[in-house]
Amino acid sequence: MEVSNLTKKRIIDYMKEGKRFDNRELLEYRDIKIELGVSKNAEGSARVKLGDTEVIAGVKLEIGEPYTDHPDAGTLITTVEFLPLSSERFEPGPPRIDAIETARIVDRGVRESGFIDFEKLCVKKGEKVWTIFLDIYSLNDAGNLIDAACLAAVCALKDAVFPKYNEKEERIEYGEFTTKKLPLTDATPITMTFHKIDDTLLLDPAREEEDASEARLSIAVSKNKEARVNAIQKGEGTAFDKKEIFRIIDNAVKKSSEIGGIIDDSVKAREKAKKA
Repeated sequence: MEVSNLTKKRIIDYMKEGKRFDNRELLEYRDIKIELGVSKNAEGSARVKLGDTEVIAGVKLEIGEPYTDHPDAGTLITTVEFLPLSSERFEPGPPRIDAIETARIVDRGVRESGFIDFEKLCVKKGEKVWTIFLDIYSLNDAGNLIDAACLAAVCALKDAVFPKYNEKEERIEYGEFTTKKLPLTDATPITMTFHKIDDTLLLDPAREEEDASEARLSIAVSKNKEARVNAIQKGEGTAFDKKEIFRIIDNAVKKSSEIGGIIDDSVKAREKAKKA
């Protein structure tokens, strides 16, 4: 949905002075709040708030057949739904194209980073593997659902544990959880979406800023021994020049450490609460 010309002009005028309506810096996120373990029935779950934007992610695990080209590796299925309760823009029915795109951005960032060790999800080569169902839902859309969804996905995966599996009867005892965590690596993917309005780059747009955006670039960065760009998704019609892309990558690497620290603190708080 496009903003009025007057609103867009005001946004551009503010940005030329290095300002935003909520007094943030151009490349500054709103307050990030993360809560893990919000669902008692999911194997893992997380609620994430970026300012007033809010999403929830859940993980369910099932036993299924592997893909024929990866007979010894588990699978990941990611879905995103933009619920009508989160915005008057969303209607009931099949997933919107922007929800489908968001799911692909989430999935690609997780998959290409090597965050999940899929081979450790193999139960019996060629016959049985664990399938991870990662479901994400919008609760309130105040701008930048993409980054909120990506962050919630990573946190839900970090929170997840395996359900009890009855090997003799070959069935999952749903509702009964083990303490065994998903086989995750240190390559935590952090996805950040940079928007371009006029000639200005910004992060974490509020709703009006996102409506005024002329181009966006979602970039997934993981850090193990060194920073690595895992995936990039371009959106909207306007192009980014070479200097802007390099600036985006530089800032994404810097911001990934900051957001990674917030995730780590949330995971530690969750583990501490479990022991209490």
